[in-house]
Amino acid sequence: MPDWTARLTHLATKYDVPGAVLGVWADDEQTITPYGVLNRRTGVATTADSVFQIGSVTKPWTATMIVQLAAEGRLDLGDPVVKLLPEAPIDERITVRQLLTHTSGIDGDVFTDTGRGDDCVQRYVAQLAGVPQLFEPGTAYSYCNAGFVLLGRIVEVLDGRTWDDSLRIRLVEPLGLTATMTLPEEAILHRAAVGHVASDGSVVSTWQLPRSIGPAGLITTTAEDLLKFAQLHLDQYREMREPEVSYPGGTGGLAEIGLSWRLYDWGGRRLFGHDGTTISQLAFLRVDPEARVAFCLLTNSGNAPGLFEELASEVFGKAPPEPQPVGETATFGGRHLGRYARESVAIEVLRRDGKLMLTHQATGDRLAFAEEPVQEFELLPTEPLDGDHFVTRTSADQPWTPVTFRPTYLFTSGRVTPRVG
Repeated sequence: MPDWTARLTHLATKYDVPGAVLGVWADDEQTITPYGVLNRRTGVATTADSVFQIGSVTKPWTATMIVQLAAEGRLDLGDPVVKLLPEAPIDERITVRQLLTHTSGIDGDVFTDTGRGDDCVQRYVAQLAGVPQLFEPGTAYSYCNAGFVLLGRIVEVLDGRTWDDSLRIRLVEPLGLTATMTLPEEAILHRAAVGHVASDGSVVSTWQLPRSIGPAGLITTTAEDLLKFAQLHLDQYREMREPEVSYPGGTGGLAEIGLSWRLYDWGGRRLFGHDGTTISQLAFLRVDPEARVAFCLLTNSGNAPGLFEELASEVFGKAPPEPQPVGETATFGGRHLGRYARESVAIEVLRRDGKLMLTHQATGDRLAFAEEPVQEFELLPTEPLDGDHFVTRTSADQPWTPVTFRPTYLFTSGRVTPRVG
C-alpha cells in the first residue's frame, strides 16, 4: 500500500487544497488519513475524525430511504409523485423513479431558502410551481437537485417526521454512525471544515446551503462514517446500482446512472459512487463491489478535482482518459453564439480576440452562496470535430469538462441549459 500520508501531503500541496481526509476500506482493512488545516483563518488542524460537508453524496442516502419505503410496500418506484404528494406543483406524469434517475425534466438547480423550521422541505416543494419543465418526463437526463428534495418530502410524509429525523432513525443509528449530521448546530460540536475558494484560497463567507436543500445535499460527516455507508451498499440494495439510464458526455468513466448512484467504467473496473459540491467543500466516493474496495476523499477546497483524480488512480488504477482539446476555436462554434439559461444560472457563448468563450453567471437564489458569481472559460474543440463538442476547465492543473451543444440547448456538468437568445 502507498504511504498515504506522504501522498496526500504531496498532492494536496500540489493542488493547493488546505485540508482533506482520505479514507480507503479494503475488505475489512481501513485507513483514514488526514491532512492540513480545516480553516486557514484559524489554523485548526485536520484530524481523522473531522467532519466535512459531502454535498450531493447525500443523494444516495435519501434514495436508500426511498428504496426502504418501497421494500416496506409503502410506495412503488413507478408511482406518480403526485399520488404521494398531491400538493406538489409538478407535471403529473413524473414518477418516483424519474426523480431518482434525474430524468424528470424539472429545472433542478433551485436553492430557495425556505427557512430553518421543520416545515422547510414542505415549503420548498410548494414554491416549485414557478419552476420550468426542461423536457418531457423520461426523455432526457439533467441533474436535478429539486427532484431529491421532492424525494425527501415523500420520506417526510410517509414517515410522519422530518427528513433529518428519518435519516437518523433509518440510517445513522442502525449503522452506528457517530458523526453524521445535517444541521450547523450539530456540526459545531465537532472539528468542522470550512470551504476555501479555488481561485485565491480565501475562506468562504457562508458555511452551509439552506436547510431546505437537505435531502439533496446537506449531510456533514466523517470519512469513517461515509465508508460505513459505502459498506452497507456493498452487501445490500444492489438494485440501486443497476443501470437505469445512460449518462451523456461523462468524464472520469461515468457511463450510466442507477437509482441515484453513478456507475463508472474505470479501466475495465465497474465502480459506483457519487461526488458532492457545496460552498467550496468537495467530496468524492467510489466503490468497487467486485474487489470490495471503497474510497472516499473529503476536502475543503474548490481545487479538489485534480487531487481526487490522482489519488483515485492510485487505488483503482489509471484514471479513464478525459476528453482533450483538439485544435483551435477559429473555425468552430459560430452557430452556438448566444445566451442560455436555467434556474440560478445564466450562460453566454461569445467570441473574443478570436477565441470562443463561455461566461457562467450565478443568478437568483444561488447568488447568496456562489463562490465566484461570474466565471469565464475558453471553449476548445474536442472529438468528434463536428462543431458541437468542446471542453473547458477552471485552471491548467484541473481536469477538462465537456460542453456539448444541441439545437435548443447546451449540456455541461450534467445539466441541460436551454437556449434563450
